[in-house]
Amino acid sequence: MNTKLHAICDSQGRPLDFFVTAGQVSDYIGARALLGNLPNVEWLLGDRGYDADWFREALKDKGISAC
Repeated sequence: MNTKLHAICDSQGRPLDFFVTAGQVSDYIGARALLGNLPNVEWLLGDRGYDADWFREALKDKGISAC
């Protein structure tokens, strides 16, 4: 068994919040869990595993551009 660590980090790479899932769980679960804790930022850099229309729309609603 393995795990995944989904994290929100600042521009220096320091963790602000994180969420742990089982390794076989979709990245969308981690994205949904952390969405409400995103800081007020202009853009978000994320792995392609988080590339989903619903996530991009949620970022857009918060005024965040996906990178």
